[in-house]
Amino acid sequence: MKREVDIKEISDGNLYGPNDMVKADCADCKGCSACCQGMGESIVLDPYDVYRLTKGLNLSFEALLEDKIELNVFDGMILPNLKMAGNREACAFLNEEGRCSIHSIRPGICRLFPLGRYYENGGFQYFLQIHECKNENRTKVKVKKWIDTPDLKQNEKFILAWHDFMDEIQTKMMQVADDALFKKVNMFLLQQFFIERYNEEDFYKQFEERLEKAKTVVNMLMN
Repeated sequence: MKREVDIKEISDGNLYGPNDMVKADCADCKGCSACCQGMGESIVLDPYDVYRLTKGLNLSFEALLEDKIELNVFDGMILPNLKMAGNREACAFLNEEGRCSIHSIRPGICRLFPLGRYYENGGFQYFLQIHECKNENRTKVKVKKWIDTPDLKQNEKFILAWHDFMDEIQTKMMQVADDALFKKVNMFLLQQFFIERYNEEDFYKQFEERLEKAKTVVNMLMN
């Protein structure tokens, strides 16, 4: 999801790589769950997030849609996001003790927080959001340790490929005022990347295969 803001206004002014130290460690949050409440539709999920959730919980995408996630339009694309519910507008995966019940398979945005990604020159770096986390006593931690994602280089390659693909599709969709085409493209992408389950083989290999097919199909639909 794109954010039209000046990075200087929301960050400490630095950009970080995976091996850099950043002041993001909240000491296991110590009972604070502020970032798991009132987030609206902002925790957008990518295909790897959904893969982890469906595999880790042994649930289908459709089952998650019943009460854990929902679909919304982001920059012209229909994508899933974590659902906020109840009086507290809390994440559907937040338990009664105020702890994440899916911490080991939590989505990428949750792993990043309070970091964000800054895309430029065909790649991206990380930045620290200075107004987001309510815990002011954070300590330094290495970026890749904080993100806590296996095979981070491969994951970053996937994130960039997905970002670039979404950006390309969104640009094309904005140029074509056709509701029927909008629906057809979005339904295909939902089926291709989220609804059709990935098998137990390497996710990244399967994603790359689906991405190549999607590029071909979308080009056919939009030309």
